[in-house]
Amino acid sequence: MELRHLQHFVAVAEDQHFTRAAERLMVSQSGLSASIRALERELRAPLFVRTTRRVTLTEAGRALLGEAERILAQVRSAHEAVAAVQGVLRGTLALGTEQCIAGVHVAGLLAAFRRRHPDVEIRLRQAGSGALAEEVAAGRLDLAFAYRTQDDTDQLRSVSLTAEPMTVLCHPSHRLATAGAAVTPQDLGQEVFVDFHPDWGPRRSTDAAFAEAGVRRTVALEVNDVHSLLDLVDENLGIAVVPRHFRHKRPTLTALALKDTDETVYETIALLPPESATSPAARALITLLETGGLATPPDGPCPS
Repeated sequence: MELRHLQHFVAVAEDQHFTRAAERLMVSQSGLSASIRALERELRAPLFVRTTRRVTLTEAGRALLGEAERILAQVRSAHEAVAAVQGVLRGTLALGTEQCIAGVHVAGLLAAFRRRHPDVEIRLRQAGSGALAEEVAAGRLDLAFAYRTQDDTDQLRSVSLTAEPMTVLCHPSHRLATAGAAVTPQDLGQEVFVDFHPDWGPRRSTDAAFAEAGVRRTVALEVNDVHSLLDLVDENLGIAVVPRHFRHKRPTLTALALKDTDETVYETIALLPPESATSPAARALITLLETGGLATPPDGPCPS
């Protein structure tokens, strides 16, 4: 099995199209097709279902994709490790992050990293914590800043950044703001909620806290960015339960403590592959975070 066959296979799987994949790889379409056929012959299984408009993975193809991505990531790490030993950090740093993550100023960290390592290409992807964990485990990302969604595994390890309680945000005219007291999940059972999509860390944290309390809640307004959430709460269309540092982004809203839940229900972490598979660029970024004063305090304002 040749590495170029795996590279070609992953490209077709990502693009779901032979022509687009060939253009991206800068190879002929006939050469790409021959490469995939050679891989299918070696594995004795079809990897794609081909139609006139696109190609989709077969069951065998889906099984191969994760392994192929991990193999290619390890090969890339090997090349970068050799370059690092020679005193030059090169290659690519593929980073993922949730929006408004606590414990790290992502933009400032990347700017400092670029100044120190100008030969490393930086790629940034923003997504929910569940998707980011899958991307790191599959080798598509070198590391990610996310909410803790699971314990460490043989494919994924974590470095804790910070932990904080969740806070209720509401409009100043809302009945909760008028009362001005800390609230419990039971107090909020009849409220209309503004929240993120289910894969986001704050949504997962809130869902877990309410499930543990045995309280059902209605998320009527679902968004995928912090500012939209705050705008909807600012128009008194619902309330939101968010990490405490979000309150700094809209000080006109009323922030109330959420009690009778775990005091550290929202923990942000850096997600990395196993130590042996961690790229030199990812190691350099974590070292810079730990030593460069680019972490944000647990209750500090969100920098983005």
